[in-house]
Amino acid sequence: MTKGFYNLTSGILSQTRRLDVIANNMTNLSTAGYKAETYTDSTFQEVLMSRVGNKDKSGATVIGEESYILAPDQLYVDYTQGSVKETGLTLDFAIQGDGFFAIQTDNGVEYTRNGSFSLNDNGQLCLSGHGLVLGMDGNPITLSTDQIRADGNGRLYTEGGTYLGQVGVFTFPDNAQLTKAESGLFTPGGQQAQAAPNSQVLWKYQEESNVDMLREMTQMMTAERSLQSGAQVLKLYDSLLTKATTEVGRL
Repeated sequence: MTKGFYNLTSGILSQTRRLDVIANNMTNLSTAGYKAETYTDSTFQEVLMSRVGNKDKSGATVIGEESYILAPDQLYVDYTQGSVKETGLTLDFAIQGDGFFAIQTDNGVEYTRNGSFSLNDNGQLCLSGHGLVLGMDGNPITLSTDQIRADGNGRLYTEGGTYLGQVGVFTFPDNAQLTKAESGLFTPGGQQAQAAPNSQVLWKYQEESNVDMLREMTQMMTAERSLQSGAQVLKLYDSLLTKATTEVGRL
């Protein structure tokens, strides 16, 4: 009887986790380059059920399967490109197509689609709150001023035409193997980043989040209904268990 109790509890925990992921997506709706996540769950075990006779236990007939306890399976990241919008800011960049910007963080090199850059006190191009933007050569880019211009491949020049460097764009064999770090940026997941010097980089543009607010709202309402229903049934189940225990104790 307690099996149903555990199944209900795992379902409630699963829906709670799903709501956390949806809330995170909605919170990052305005975060440049953010990639939406999708939560999936699975069961620990699937048990085959059989029908057997009262006396003759041979020749059991399969009548179905039963699943035990939901558990988190995987977070899938949607790497499709978000829409791009013109900002007019000279330190804003957006990658058209596949690729990531490389950021030198305290935990090593991490990758992002967020190209809303700024300059630190040393005149180095950086992603605020994360680290230094790396060039195609793998080194930080020093500009000293935001009065620059850029071509379609992310090559940077002073207004007088002096070459300053090229914003690094890197690709991976399989984006699905990338791992999201605590910073919200991505780590290679054991893959080797490949420089893509001919990638199209839009200057004075910013890639928006690819979160679909309507889809997130729909999923949120579905998860909330499931959570409420599970909580009500769990309360009833707990009442039945208590009553059963009390009645058995009187016998």
